[in-house]
Amino acid sequence: MTILKYIRKIKSFSVIFIPEDASHKARSLKLSFNNLFLLGLIYTLICAFVGFYVFSFTGLDNVLLTETTGLKEADRQKVEELNTKIIFLVKEMEKLKATNERLKYALILGDSTMFDSVDQIQDSVEQDTAPPVEGNILKVVYRLLSGKNIQKKTVQFIKPVNGYLSKKFNAEKGHMGLDFAVKEGTPVFASAGGYVVFSDYTVNEGYMVILNHCDGYVSVYKHCSALVKNLRENVEQGELIAISGNTGKYTTGPHLHFEIWKNGRPVDPGKIIINY
Repeated sequence: MTILKYIRKIKSFSVIFIPEDASHKARSLKLSFNNLFLLGLIYTLICAFVGFYVFSFTGLDNVLLTETTGLKEADRQKVEELNTKIIFLVKEMEKLKATNERLKYALILGDSTMFDSVDQIQDSVEQDTAPPVEGNILKVVYRLLSGKNIQKKTVQFIKPVNGYLSKKFNAEKGHMGLDFAVKEGTPVFASAGGYVVFSDYTVNEGYMVILNHCDGYVSVYKHCSALVKNLRENVEQGELIAISGNTGKYTTGPHLHFEIWKNGRPVDPGKIIINY
């Protein structure tokens, strides 16, 4: 308490500057308590301003204050955006995984085990009174002559599209079907009557349809631009099932890639198609 009383009694200060060189005289500067307080305040404000400028415009705040203050608002927004994108990619991966599982299942199907009775399904198709669809002239003539369904006992395949054959079957080089060069938007017909076991988009093959037929046959239609038939639908030979296109990673231009599999193994469609 005695020291505080003594400081309160002090009304002015003298600052003495003593040079090291003896040839110069010592100088003194007399300051009042108010002047000294004002100088201290000005010095504090200058230090605060310089410090704020250094931290704000030189990036030192990111280096020194990151651990203590956490992420900045801009960085936090970037993290949230990345988190949203990751969640979206995970969902897309799950969709692709589900699609690949269905595609794998469809390719494994090389027989008619998924039908309770193939004859039963073919009978339901036979009872259809709708007029014959485009691309099925042979079947129409046969029906007029015999009144029977040509797909009843055996499978006969027709060309799925009217186009130029640009690439033939070559299993040794990994080409398991025929490529028909057609314009985008060309109708694609069912090569034979059957049951849709796959109708969806895949990354590599684009929009694709897979039909299951009797006698262990499966037909595949790739790189379409649109799909007309859905999963689990029955189709007749020559019925419109898709529209040709140029989709998928492995496409080489507008065309239809057509495959025929029997009992899980690819066969040359050129040896089976009756109007090849």
